[in-house]
Amino acid sequence: METATVSATTAGAPTGPTGAPAVEIRGLVKTFGQQPVLQGVDLTVRRGQIVALLGRNGAGKTTLISVLATLLRADGGTARVDGHDVRTDPDAVRRVIALTGQFAAVDDRLTGRENLQMIAELVGWSRRDARATALAALERFGLSGAAHRRAATYSGGMRRRLDLAAGLMSEPAVLMLDEPTTGLDTVSRRVVWQHVRELAAAGTTVFLTTQYLEEADQLADRIAVLEGGRIVAEGTASQLKAQVGTDVVELRDGDDRLVRELASDGTAADVRALLEAAASDGLTDVRVSIRRPSLDDVFLRLSGQAPESRGAELPDPR
Repeated sequence: METATVSATTAGAPTGPTGAPAVEIRGLVKTFGQQPVLQGVDLTVRRGQIVALLGRNGAGKTTLISVLATLLRADGGTARVDGHDVRTDPDAVRRVIALTGQFAAVDDRLTGRENLQMIAELVGWSRRDARATALAALERFGLSGAAHRRAATYSGGMRRRLDLAAGLMSEPAVLMLDEPTTGLDTVSRRVVWQHVRELAAAGTTVFLTTQYLEEADQLADRIAVLEGGRIVAEGTASQLKAQVGTDVVELRDGDDRLVRELASDGTAADVRALLEAAASDGLTDVRVSIRRPSLDDVFLRLSGQAPESRGAELPDPR
């Protein structure tokens, strides 16, 4: 589902009530036809954090972020962004957020500088200040050398950085990123990660959705796992991994294929049990290794499959 960039309508938008969470969701419900997508989501995002919403394709990540950005209306529950209710005060919400969707929402006919200057003027900057702000943003995101090139000539990674810069023209209190690195190569993905870290370090709250386990592990202060329309686990990466066990014992055959694994504290009894199970299956040429749990293990335990490969996208609600 492609999501357009949504941003504040005035520059330097004020923040919500002092002490209010950046995002507060209680019992959120959304259904498309007869198909429930969100089934009572509860989640709190504190100010200044990077929070990753992790889930497979079709888990409801884009639907949730679209409700928070006032692009969709929930069927039940409440959601507040920077202290503002998305249902009763959507204009206030739009003044304090920026949303970057799964595809870069830039105008290919304009240069990088023209794209950013146009958006800066739309959110309230004077023409002179908009130009200066656009040039500063291009430098910040490593795009100064391409400032006067049409966006159509940009690589995927450059377009994504330009899109992030565009979202910041409104100086949002909360930046929402829906699958921010979809379709990018590894190098471009890591460049985007670094920019997201810098934004959070400067005080911007970042709420991102992703199906990439490594992305959540590398970026997020906290991770929430969305499965079956509900948050089924939440915590830091370390806390989630601790739920799996202290270690994972792996048994591989002579061709280095994983044949068995067990969440364990790495005791000799667990290793012995694996070896005995392998022997009963006729496996004799095996190798034992012990590793720390990963988010893959967390997701597999919660849903049975890794998010990148499980399921199909839900129908586009539009």
